[in-house]
Amino acid sequence: MSRVEIRASASLAGVYALRMFGLFIILPVFTFFAKELPGGDNYTLIGIALGAYGLTQAILQIPFGWLSDRIGRKPVIYLGLVLFALGSFVAAGATDIYWVILGRIIQGAGAISAAVMALAADLTREEHRTKAMAMIGMSIGMVFALSLVIAPLLDQWVGVPGIFVITGCLAILAIGVVHKVVPDPVVSRFHSDTEVTAARFSSVIRDVQLLRLNYGIFALHAVLMALWLSIPLSLRETGLAAADHWKVYFPVMVGSILLIVPAIIYAEKKAQLKRVFIAAIALLLLAQILLAIFNASFWGLVFALLLFFAAFNLLEASLPSLISKIAPVGAKGTAIGIYSSTQFLGAFVGAGLGGYLFQHFGFYALAAMCSGLLILWLVLAVTMQAPAAVRSRMYQVRKMDSDEANGLSRELAALPGVYEALVLANEQVAYLKVDLKGFDEEKVVQLLEGNI
Repeated sequence: MSRVEIRASASLAGVYALRMFGLFIILPVFTFFAKELPGGDNYTLIGIALGAYGLTQAILQIPFGWLSDRIGRKPVIYLGLVLFALGSFVAAGATDIYWVILGRIIQGAGAISAAVMALAADLTREEHRTKAMAMIGMSIGMVFALSLVIAPLLDQWVGVPGIFVITGCLAILAIGVVHKVVPDPVVSRFHSDTEVTAARFSSVIRDVQLLRLNYGIFALHAVLMALWLSIPLSLRETGLAAADHWKVYFPVMVGSILLIVPAIIYAEKKAQLKRVFIAAIALLLLAQILLAIFNASFWGLVFALLLFFAAFNLLEASLPSLISKIAPVGAKGTAIGIYSSTQFLGAFVGAGLGGYLFQHFGFYALAAMCSGLLILWLVLAVTMQAPAAVRSRMYQVRKMDSDEANGLSRELAALPGVYEALVLANEQVAYLKVDLKGFDEEKVVQLLEGNI
């Protein structure tokens, strides 16, 4: 990667991470804060406040991406960060639970994910785009782990209103980073690998295999958000002060990451992604059951949380890889966009419905909801087709008309190791899915050089 590409990727990863940090950081401490607010004795409202950002994020993410194609990436990102900062300040000044809900709704309306991905695509060459997206993805995982550890400490120092103020200030800082540090793209155009294509939306959303994965990310984040309604309370009831909860979250997150590394290596090197995927869902279900059984046991909760986050982190890493392998070439961005929106919708439903069940039927009803979601996911995963052992490749091509592009697509698809190929004349890009064992990249390059 060039210096410009590294700077663009790193700065955009930082902007994305700062925003996600603001959404994640209240999760371990919000229930305690909300119970002190007027209306905070209602777990349904607490759940809605926790997950409200997910609803507006799910609704607006794809439209904001399309808007960035019309008015530019940076203006949309500025708008989203302003909305996020405004929502943070509204929540910080909340005098009851309803104002917190409004603040979280406004936070979620700052749906910049698609615009950030599109800008990253504008600023990186095709052969390096996967690295840029990986940097953004890694930043999300790191900031999630960091937020769980630092939230109890920040809550002790500045309280949840102070945390909201900090996240609002970070959003304003991120605007400066986008303006001063992120380069302006020389050319901004549509990228099928990172953006939602309106023409492919209908076919992708009806794809049975992709629907299974979309349900999976919905269930995963629904269960995650429901977790934060009960686990902080359970830990406190075992005798651990809220300010000390980081002493559980830190080793649990570190341990869970160490546990999943061998599984990821095995899945990729041995082409056993489906087997590892099913095992992770089963482990997540087991952890959910153990969380219910050991609800009043400190070490039981710690063990169950370790299993939960090991499975969660493994699934969070596996699902995008599965989407890339299953989605048709030229529709990867559409598949990822729908998947991401479904993820945020799951966060809203999990927190809201979980809060309702917790309020009216108690802890075990909440646990039953989570277990039911995971049992259905396990059934869908067991019956899904094993994904092909393929990787995505992108190559730049010269300007050509649609007939030439179709002909080149057929020639590329006929090469050894090429699973699927599509040349898009309007993007000047060739998208390939390849089997690395039989793939001869030199032949692809030679064919493309003959067309450049």
